[in-house]
Amino acid sequence: MSGSSVALIAVGLFFAGGVISFAKQGISKSIIAVLAIGAVLFVTAGLSQI
Repeated sequence: MSGSSVALIAVGLFFAGGVISFAKQGISKSIIAVLAIGAVLFVTAGLSQI
C-alpha cells in the first residue's frame, strides 16, 4: 500500500464522517449527496491503487 492510497482512503472516510454529521444536523440533502459521492470516489480511488 502506497502513501497516496492511504491518504485517499483517509480523506474518503473523513468525508463519510462529514456526511453522517451533516445528516444529523439536518443540512440540505443536496450538500449531503455531493459529499457522499466525493467520499465514495475517494475511497474507490484509494482501493483501486492497492
